Amino acid sequence: MLYDALLLLALWIATTALFLPFTGGEALLAEESPLLALVYRAALIAVLIAFYGLSWTSRGQTLGMAAWRLRVEREDGLLLTWPDVLRRLAAALLSWLVLGLGWLCAVVDPRRRTWHDRLSDTRVVVVPR
Repeated sequence: MLYDALLLLALWIATTALFLPFTGGEALLAEESPLLALVYRAALIAVLIAFYGLSWTSRGQTLGMAAWRLRVEREDGLLLTWPDVLRRLAAALLSWLVLGLGWLCAVVDPRRRTWHDRLSDTRVVVVPR
């Protein structure tokens, strides 16, 4: 997750740079430009969805997952579809909102599934060498 967070942060920085000409290089304040702030937040969410969605639907792995030989797949073993990606991301948000409790579920689950695995009918598997 840390590797992917760093990659996502770099993409968010690049996205933020695209908005700087609209603010004269200053920080974007919602009080001064509410519509631009809304578009900016939507762009950050779109980048997050695209980052995971393109990775999971094409290879089943983000770059961070590939480094650890992990792949996410549906319970039937197929690559995720875009609806699967959206369900998994929404469920992962739920796992975070309860202070990471959704991840701790994997410690006691016999199949090592997190809440977002269960809620999206996906699983993380180790890729053989």
